[in-house]
Amino acid sequence: MTESDDGHTIHHHHEAIAKRLKRAEGHLRSVVQMIENGRDCVDIAQQLSAVEKAITQAKKTLIQDHLDHCLEDVVGSLSRKERQSIDEFKTITKYL
Repeated sequence: MTESDDGHTIHHHHEAIAKRLKRAEGHLRSVVQMIENGRDCVDIAQQLSAVEKAITQAKKTLIQDHLDHCLEDVVGSLSRKERQSIDEFKTITKYL
């Protein structure tokens, strides 16, 4: 983890998330081109679904990474028994 110029924490997954979003951005541009070229709606819908999934996964990774690091900062010094409910919370958020 590092800190950005504005004081926000940059987690180690941020680079991977940015790469995933850049790929989705390129993919979305190609979907716009498909629409402009009059491609079949089924093909367009399929590609839009892929873009949507990529963005959703990027969001989930960002939120999970943030929760993991922020909560760890708070509970890091607690005993295993004291941090059990926090660890369970971190685990269950993976299913959101």
